[in-house]
Amino acid sequence: MDKDFLPVSKADMKKRGWSEADFVFVTGDAYVDHPSFGPAIISRLLERYGYKVCMIAQPDWKDDKSIDVFGRPRLGFLVCAGNMDSMVNHYSVSKKRRQKDAYSPGGQMGLRPDYATTVYCNLIRRTYKDVPIIIGGIEASLRRLAHYDYWSDKLKHSILVDSSADILSYGMGEHSMVEIAEALDSGIDVKDITFVRGTCYRTKDISGLPDDRIILQDYETLSGDRLEYAKSFYTQYINTDPYSAKTLVEGYGNRGYIVQNPPSYPLTQMEMDDVYDLPYMNTYHPMYEAAGGIPAISEIKFSLTSNRGCFGGCSFCALTFHQGRIIQTRSHESLVREAERMTHEPDFKGYIHDVGGPTANFRHKSCAKQDKYGACTNKQCLFPKPCQNLKVDHKDYVELLRKLEAVPGVKKVFIRSGIRFDYVMADSSDEFLRELCEKHISGQLRVAPEHVSDNVLKMMGKPENSVYESFIERYQRVNAKTGKKQYVVPYLMSSHPGSTLREAVELAEYVRDIGYMPEQVQDFYPTPSTISTCMYYTGVDPRTMKPVYVPHNPHEKAMQKALMMYRKPENYDLVKEALIKAGRQDLIGFDKKCLITPRRMDKNSGASDKHSYGKNNKGKNNTALNARNSKNNKAKPSNNKKVSVQGNHKNGKDRNRRK
Repeated sequence: MDKDFLPVSKADMKKRGWSEADFVFVTGDAYVDHPSFGPAIISRLLERYGYKVCMIAQPDWKDDKSIDVFGRPRLGFLVCAGNMDSMVNHYSVSKKRRQKDAYSPGGQMGLRPDYATTVYCNLIRRTYKDVPIIIGGIEASLRRLAHYDYWSDKLKHSILVDSSADILSYGMGEHSMVEIAEALDSGIDVKDITFVRGTCYRTKDISGLPDDRIILQDYETLSGDRLEYAKSFYTQYINTDPYSAKTLVEGYGNRGYIVQNPPSYPLTQMEMDDVYDLPYMNTYHPMYEAAGGIPAISEIKFSLTSNRGCFGGCSFCALTFHQGRIIQTRSHESLVREAERMTHEPDFKGYIHDVGGPTANFRHKSCAKQDKYGACTNKQCLFPKPCQNLKVDHKDYVELLRKLEAVPGVKKVFIRSGIRFDYVMADSSDEFLRELCEKHISGQLRVAPEHVSDNVLKMMGKPENSVYESFIERYQRVNAKTGKKQYVVPYLMSSHPGSTLREAVELAEYVRDIGYMPEQVQDFYPTPSTISTCMYYTGVDPRTMKPVYVPHNPHEKAMQKALMMYRKPENYDLVKEALIKAGRQDLIGFDKKCLITPRRMDKNSGASDKHSYGKNNKGKNNTALNARNSKNNKAKPSNNKKVSVQGNHKNGKDRNRRK
């Protein structure tokens, strides 16, 4: 039959002549058949292997019948919360309910439950007591063992314990899901499928595990001792590489054990090509058209995924736990084929929005040793300095971009994924940076220094601020040679572990010096299974077990955030309080280096905001870029010669872009 969406109803299933489904896939996102959505990849891959897969997207978790659309599947249910952890999807860092859900029809919020994976599994269990349930996706992957849950502010069980699922497929589950499906299809009981890499399972008996297994502290011990949890977490962290990782075991008293098998091996380039060549519809199901479609598709419909994995090692990023540190890439031919397909889409305007992945300019493994030994367990590739074995070469990426530009119908190829600037600085050639400036950005480049304090950057796993400063100088020099006037917009983060009010003031002074006023600021968000979240919960750096200052108090976090947007009148009181507490009253005054002026009181009307800020700060949020767009804007950008930063800062939810 012609290419079509997978069945979403009994009628769809009958059109295909199916009497039953092999697998029913339950997802917390709307049904989008595009390879940027994990359920689309897994469902199409299983289809390629001959399995009948039906989709239940965003079932009503309050109605048991919502899970019974297709009846009992022959082999089992697959459950995924969606492209984001459901709690991150629902709540801001201040734990306020978000207003929109980009993965739901028309952006409607509330179509999935909190802790969606667990809720969906319990919904299934109420109807089908003994059907196999396999969970996966980012929510399951990052909660596979005991983990700190920011929203409940406690250490939670492995999600396998609370969901009662049988198997958890973690990471990018192509290898593991096909192996699980084949085992079930061959008649192996789900409880006996304990041999698949990239999976976790529950058991009462660990006697048959490999001799080199690692027994972690049990949940009761971890929940009572945060330092023990920090040690356990770091053991997990250094066992995320498929070539060196050991089997991990975590005890749950009379509930038995959770066993984590070593990760799946990376996909080969041929396997990556095969995955992205599957017959996707590349859009959302038409049943959502009346509601306005699915907003998330607009960001990715005309973007190309060229790689997976990241050896950047940022402390606040969960990629090490999910995709791993070994880079996996698609071939040029596969990417050109997808670009050619895009040009035939009726709404394609000639612009490819992105060519990248977690980090756009990583197109090969970090060093030759990874082919045999994997990523190092005891050191990072880029932090604190680039490893002497690091392969630094942008030639393949530049060649790829040129091939995509040459595709008939393509006018321009943009790069919006994160550019790792320290990797650029490790490259002695200007070729990539020149191509980037000349062809692949439009007026401004977004990069993520995250902070300026070396103390905080060390906790973040980011390079010293001097590396970023050097990058800015190089970027300006290359732009000058190309004759273009383009700017850098920095992503900055407040309240990360290690940041006291002193470091927050230092960041505010930096914002002042470059004449930049962020529209929004990313406050550190403790999401499951990152080193930074472990620091937040335990108060120590799990890599060294040394104490780390952690801003927990919501008021202090508000002060740190306000300092970065000190020019906003509504932030005046918080900024003043922060400066006084930090002993930086020298920044309250009329000197050009001051952040705020003393507030003048009016006996009749109280404080006046215009007096609070005074002429020293007037117009500083105007930039050269804004001036170019508005004839009436007379303000000049900062005269600071070290850095030129222009443009409006926008905080995106996608942390993969923050490199």
